[in-house]
Amino acid sequence: MMLRIKFRKYGPIRFIGHLDVMRYFQKLNRRAGLDVAYSGGFSPHQIMSFAAPLGVGLESNGEYMDLQVHSLVSCADVRERMNAVGVEGMEVVDVKILPEDAGNAMASVAAAAYTVRFREGRTPRFLEHLPMEQALRTFLERESIPVAKETKKGVRQVDLRPGIYELSWDGAALHMLLDASSGGNIKPALVLQALLDSCGERLMENALRITREDAFTQVTDAEGKPHRVSLNDIGMDDAQYAARTARISEGPVQTAARTAGISEGPVQAAAGTDKHPGEKAGDLP
Repeated sequence: MMLRIKFRKYGPIRFIGHLDVMRYFQKLNRRAGLDVAYSGGFSPHQIMSFAAPLGVGLESNGEYMDLQVHSLVSCADVRERMNAVGVEGMEVVDVKILPEDAGNAMASVAAAAYTVRFREGRTPRFLEHLPMEQALRTFLERESIPVAKETKKGVRQVDLRPGIYELSWDGAALHMLLDASSGGNIKPALVLQALLDSCGERLMENALRITREDAFTQVTDAEGKPHRVSLNDIGMDDAQYAARTARISEGPVQTAARTAGISEGPVQAAAGTDKHPGEKAGDLP
């Protein structure tokens, strides 16, 4: 059974890196007494994976970990157990049971939502004479936004425009929905730097407070149209899982009756006694 665990990362603990987050949850799972599944071989490890790693110094309201377990009491019990032995700054906010055909969190991420605020005294100077809404409108009207992006293989030119899905300003913060896939991951700071470059200004050092709000995957609806949904919407909560288990355990006659809105009729009675409708228990076949 695979669980999808959504958690927050905030406060001073935002300065620990992704590898430390992995080690933290390995210890947390043991302390919480979860029935975690382990890999085989000479060096068994907990079967778990994380969605797109969060940059050091960033806070998040929507981080995800997939964890395989052998059994559980309930999703609510898992959440309570983990939070009871966790530390301040790491809070499990939801636990879902994944369907068997769900992709893992790391491979599923297609986009991420961010809230970006300027620290006090580090707001762009162009705002003194140019409204942010106007600057964003001009910025997004561009057909391409080429920037130099640092990668593991060096610096290369990339076009940010196809990966900026949404970009808005509410008077206090910028809200972004950006490409977060493995092939086109865009960082909010890179978008802000490109915006300020277009206004003839450089981004000040340590000017931004960035919070990742959620991560999204892309699914196809019944009409074949792709759309984005939160990773948290893929799994099932306790009530949904119980209802699904009940549907699987019931027979075809009960399923048909439930679908038709029949609670108990001659078909169910006959199915339960191996008799035809209207036949008495004492009648011979």
